[in-house]
Amino acid sequence: MKPGTCRAGLVALAVAMLLGCAGPKPILYPNAHYQSAGKRVSQIDIKECRKMADAAGANRDPDKVTRTAGRTAAGGAIGGAAGAAGGAVLGHAGRGAGVGAASGAAAALMRSLLFQRPTTSQAHIAFVNRCLRDLGYEPVGWQ
Repeated sequence: MKPGTCRAGLVALAVAMLLGCAGPKPILYPNAHYQSAGKRVSQIDIKECRKMADAAGANRDPDKVTRTAGRTAAGGAIGGAAGAAGGAVLGHAGRGAGVGAASGAAAALMRSLLFQRPTTSQAHIAFVNRCLRDLGYEPVGWQ
């Protein structure tokens, strides 16, 4: 493998991980406070409000572990069935099932970790919106 190919693969993996971590964010109406604070300060205020919400127990993505575990188990089951079928053709159904289950579970786990878009709990959204309103902003939604 060429060194450039490996480097490009690592960059693509890093980008995919960053995109996978990006969740919905509040959208602020450009009222007088937002205009005077500016975009940079408003982004800092959003970060602080999100930290306060996290500290208060309003989790950003409370179901991520459950979703990831379920998808990993399903991937293992599907991979096991496909591997058993392929292995049966070659006379090694058990070995094929094992390889298929491991491959399917690994693929599903990586897909969930890298490409599963985080959700944001309603409690977290409500907390951050309240915090932003207290600071003078007008949140109009999340995206």
